[in-house]
Amino acid sequence: MLAAVDWHVVWQRIFHPDHVFFRALYTTVYIAVVAQVMGVLLGLVAALMRTSKVWPLRFLSGLYVLIFRGTPLLVQIFFIYYGVNLLLGFTLIPNSLNLGLFSLDGAVVAGILALGVNEGAYMREIIRAGIDSIDRGQMEAAKSLGMRYGLAMRRIILPQAARVIIPPLGNEFNNMLKTTSLVFTIGVYEMFADAEIHYSNSFQPVEYFLAVAFWYLVLTGVWGLIQAAIERRLAAAERGDELTFRERLTTAWAPAGAFVRR
Repeated sequence: MLAAVDWHVVWQRIFHPDHVFFRALYTTVYIAVVAQVMGVLLGLVAALMRTSKVWPLRFLSGLYVLIFRGTPLLVQIFFIYYGVNLLLGFTLIPNSLNLGLFSLDGAVVAGILALGVNEGAYMREIIRAGIDSIDRGQMEAAKSLGMRYGLAMRRIILPQAARVIIPPLGNEFNNMLKTTSLVFTIGVYEMFADAEIHYSNSFQPVEYFLAVAFWYLVLTGVWGLIQAAIERRLAAAERGDELTFRERLTTAWAPAGAFVRR
């Protein structure tokens, strides 16, 4: 006969988590943030290589996407943690990384690197699509004014492409928050690892995995609200009708104008 779910454990894990869990939660968030930033930077470089007239750069960009989108992320995590030092013949992934005020375990470094490099392959396609969405005449106009390619890309093309790039970028970060659970397999103590260890000690899988699922929902839910606010601001700025805080209050309390803007 199956045992009943111990809802007290679920309640405690959701509403009264201990400091060890909060440390695991913090680890999950900073791994996701750092890996996403790395992915965006790598994706930007790869996208610019993709648009280059130098064919070796285009080839390397395509090979990068082929490898990291064509192989499982879990395999990449294991390879970077266990195999990259042996392959290169020197220590790329240290046992610990001292950054002055704090230090990172080698498993965390490997996890961030694997997630970031993998994310870069997906961000390349997102950034490339954003750049391609801008009329090529704008680059030609910038060059006719004497701008070099890099300056025109930085001041003309990329700011406009950001409106196309940011929504899928937000979705990618939402996914990154959940994908961090894979670094548990190389010994990183994050939220999923915390649930797995408690389950192994208590043999209560439903209680602990249900609670950790709730916390993942909290993270993705909070980010969803932030992303929606960013997208609304971008849409309003594009229409040119962004209201100040005082104008919002005036509109909300004015009967005649209450339904003018949404």
